[in-house]
Amino acid sequence: MFDYKLLSALAAVVEQAGFERGAQVLGISQSAISQRIKLLEARVGQPVLVRASPPTPTEIGRRLLNHVQQVRLLERDLQSQVPALDEEGMPERLRIALNADSLATWWAEAVSDFCAEQHLLLDLVVEDQTVGLKRMRAGEVAACICASERPVAGARSLLLGAMRYRALASPAFVARHFPEGVRADQLARTPALVFGPDDFLQHRYLASLGVDGGFEHHLCPSSEGFIRLTEAGLGWGLVPELQVRDQLERGVLVELLPDKPIDVPLYWHHWRSGGQLLGLLTDHLAQTTGQWLVPLE
Repeated sequence: MFDYKLLSALAAVVEQAGFERGAQVLGISQSAISQRIKLLEARVGQPVLVRASPPTPTEIGRRLLNHVQQVRLLERDLQSQVPALDEEGMPERLRIALNADSLATWWAEAVSDFCAEQHLLLDLVVEDQTVGLKRMRAGEVAACICASERPVAGARSLLLGAMRYRALASPAFVARHFPEGVRADQLARTPALVFGPDDFLQHRYLASLGVDGGFEHHLCPSSEGFIRLTEAGLGWGLVPELQVRDQLERGVLVELLPDKPIDVPLYWHHWRSGGQLLGLLTDHLAQTTGQWLVPLE
């Protein structure tokens, strides 16, 4: 039989990225949470954490985290059927990984009413859409949004649609670098903006235009900052169409190759044994995201 106080300690340390913050969430001392982790490791006979900064789960630690995530959701289902078991009456907290561009555009509007109706709190982890699944593999989240269709073991995936990105720059940037008009081969020779080291969208975009090789670029790990840098003329970038409609209408940003957008598929991944709440959220997203995402061709 599992001791769920020990499993909760493991989840808190990983989710809060440290022993001190994990202890604060549980309302215990740092020494106490450390002792719980040591006791858990003694019971399973091997380490459950890599003591790094931040701590990361080992393989057995990931399996235990997957289990505790699903238990939390199943407990909520039981509490709804037997209200007397819900002693604190606290809202459920769902930990989800999603990409920054979704968070900056459609996500809030898509889930606002659902969270209010279900008394749900969200704990959001921002990851690039190409690597969000690593959080599920690590057992850190109950669901994620990413560009990969194939789910991890024990999970399902659902295509929500695609985010359409357009290559944009400021009018001043275009005048400076493309005085005679924009050509695809020129893009690799002008400064670009890239979200982060895991973001290969610009690489894929240039490859789709027949342009191979590297290119000079700034790194900007912020969706809002990305727009500000593009408006300021530091470089050209691939920006979600949803995020810049106003700037395009006002001419603050202009499209470099209007007939060459790129669509990024977004899949919703969730645990199969995630309980009723996760199932309801999945159905809700399936029914509503078409308002913002385009069909994948």
